[in-house]
Amino acid sequence: MAFPTQRPRRVRGNAILRELVRETQLDVRDLVYPMFVVPGRGVARPVPSMPGVTQLSVDRAVAEAREVRDLGIPAIILFGIPATKDAVGSEAYDPAGVVPAAVRAIRESVPDLLVVTDVCLCEYTDHGHCGVLRGEQVDNDPTLEILAREAVCHAKAGAHMVAPSDMMDGRVGAIRDALDGAGFASLPILSYAAKYASAFYGPFREAADSAPQFGDRRGYQMDPANVREALREVRLDVEEGADIVMVKPALPYLDVIRAVAETFDRPVAAYNVSGEYAMVKAAAAKGWVDEERMMREILTSIRRAGADVILTYHAKDFARRA
Repeated sequence: MAFPTQRPRRVRGNAILRELVRETQLDVRDLVYPMFVVPGRGVARPVPSMPGVTQLSVDRAVAEAREVRDLGIPAIILFGIPATKDAVGSEAYDPAGVVPAAVRAIRESVPDLLVVTDVCLCEYTDHGHCGVLRGEQVDNDPTLEILAREAVCHAKAGAHMVAPSDMMDGRVGAIRDALDGAGFASLPILSYAAKYASAFYGPFREAADSAPQFGDRRGYQMDPANVREALREVRLDVEEGADIVMVKPALPYLDVIRAVAETFDRPVAAYNVSGEYAMVKAAAAKGWVDEERMMREILTSIRRAGADVILTYHAKDFARRA
C-alpha cells in the first residue's frame, strides 16, 4: 500500500475530532477522594508533604465532604487518626471513635455522597504496624478478629462500603463473615487485594501518622517485583467475597492493573497514592512541569490500564478543571 494512504495524523489535527476518537474516557465520576479525620473541633491541619491535603476534625470534614459532593466527585474514603493508640489498635473499633463519628456526621449532612472507610490498624497501634504483634512480627490470625470488629463498627455507623488495606491472609473472608453475622450481608467490600510494599507511601504516613516504629511492612505487603503473586492475592480475595479489588500503588503498577482487569470479572480500583501525588505537586511548585497536564495524563494512564475506580488526592483539582 502506498505511503500516503495511511496517515494517522489525519484524526489528530482537530480538537473535536481527537475527542471523538479518544479511546479512554476519564470522568470525575470515576474518582474517590481520600480524607483524613482527627479528634477535636475546628481542626484543619495541612499535611506539608501533600499540598492541598489537610487533616480535619469531624466538623471540618463534613464541610469538605459537602465541597467534594458539589464538585461532582461521587465518593470519599476516610482514614482516622485516633486520640490515643495502643498495642492492639482498640480505638479502631470504638463506636465513639473518630471514623464512626465522621461517617455518621457526613451521612447525615451529605446523604448523596458514598462513604467508604479504610479498615486497617496501622493508624491505631502504638507500634504503627497493621496488626497485633507477636514479638516483632505481625500475628495474622488474631489480627483478623480485630479487623472484623472494625469493619462491623464502621458498618453500624453507616459506611456504604469497607475497604480492608492490611494485607493479612484471610481478612476478606473474616470481614465478610462478621458483616453477614451482624446483619450487613448487602454491604460491599473493596479489598486492597494487591498492595505492594512501596516507597511511594511516605507522605501518607505523615498524613495518617502511621509510620511503623520499627522494621517495615515487607513481611505482609507485596514484593514490587511480583505480578503472578498479585493475581493469586486477587483470586483469594474474590473467593473470600471481595466485591471490588484494588491495586496499590497505581502508577508503578499499571501492568498489574491490566493483568487484574483482564483476569477477573470484578470491578478494579487503583490507588493513585501519596508519593505519586506529592511528586507532581513538588515538580509543579518548581515550575518544572505543567501540573494539570501531568495530572490528567497520570489519571488517564491508570484508567487506560483497566481501572474502573481511581482513588486519588488529585480528585478535587481534576473536578475543578474538568
